[in-house]
Amino acid sequence: MSALALEELSALTAIYCQRDECAVLAVSETDGITLRIQTSVKGLLDSDILLKLSFHLPVSYPSSLPNISINSEQLTRAQCKDVKERLLEQAKRHLSEPMVHELVLWIQQNIKHIIGQSETSVCNEKSTLSRCISTEDGICTILLHLDHMRAKAKYVKTVEKWTSDLRLTGRLMFMGKIILILLQGDRTSIKEYLILQKTSKVDVDSSGKKCKEKMISVLCETKVQTEHKRFQAFEVKEYSTLDELQKEFEAAGLTDLFSEFVPALLK
Repeated sequence: MSALALEELSALTAIYCQRDECAVLAVSETDGITLRIQTSVKGLLDSDILLKLSFHLPVSYPSSLPNISINSEQLTRAQCKDVKERLLEQAKRHLSEPMVHELVLWIQQNIKHIIGQSETSVCNEKSTLSRCISTEDGICTILLHLDHMRAKAKYVKTVEKWTSDLRLTGRLMFMGKIILILLQGDRTSIKEYLILQKTSKVDVDSSGKKCKEKMISVLCETKVQTEHKRFQAFEVKEYSTLDELQKEFEAAGLTDLFSEFVPALLK
């Protein structure tokens, strides 16, 4: 085990000295050093993300790269994989020198960019999203279907915050067991909304434990046409009948959207 690795370990325990910030898991003359650093970073919309970064420093470190693993309840597996790959790329630039602290600082500064690039994981992961919206710029309308809401009050409040932060307008609509989210706004903002919807623990499971949204589908995405009326705000509404819900779509010039997708949800 190199003297540089031991000196770095001593420095890391001094730098990350708060409770649970740094945990030395193993120190061995034959297997090297294993430690975990826990740090809070700011994600999209300045949401808090707790990262657990595990580093295994082999006996040949820093002449060889560390093994890195990433864990976070706020990120998807695909996003954790992306973070790991980017950290390993960065580690190559520091080969032959102590690098753990530099890697932690780098991820703190670049996590938003990495998550933004990982938005395609919303489509690539096994999910019920039928497709992702296109990458063209412009204003569009997107219709989402939610299977259920167990923690309704919290869920609604979260959706209202996201739409406000991203300057999206539209409706969160309840009609019997049907739950729809109709959004209008810039494509980039809607893409960010979908990332939040899929990566945040917005609901609870049957045991009451916080969970991510897994039962959401994109029914339709289209550019805002001249016959469409732009929503002026985002509102939460409940409808007693299908006719009431249909009138909401008609008022927005979205009759065809309603006819094609909504009645089928009743079957």
